[in-house]
Amino acid sequence: MLQPPHSSLQVAAVPAQRVAARDRDQDAPWHTEAVCRRDEAGLFFAPSKEPTAARLSREEAAKRVCARCPVMVECREHALLQPEPYGVWGGLTAAERRVVLARRRRREMERKKTARQNRIPAAG
Repeated sequence: MLQPPHSSLQVAAVPAQRVAARDRDQDAPWHTEAVCRRDEAGLFFAPSKEPTAARLSREEAAKRVCARCPVMVECREHALLQPEPYGVWGGLTAAERRVVLARRRRREMERKKTARQNRIPAAG
């Protein structure tokens, strides 16, 4: 039986407590400070055959949790570097991460092309 979109959204109303990365305990992995560790994993990962409206609602709720997380940037980079194929990570859905990765690849190709063009002396 499908559960309605998560009703435990009162968690997202708690104000963010951002801690600068340099001020965190460097011995602890970033994910130990992740706000999502205290939430249901189902908020961040889709159940099978989830209706579109329920998925969008769940993803928005997950993004609200991410928005107040002190390690959102680290989480996002982890998901982009792995790459994580499912779920909401660092405030981005899997589809949004694919767009970010495609843009990064395109920028890197353009950067390399520009670097090659700048090294080749003009003929003539």
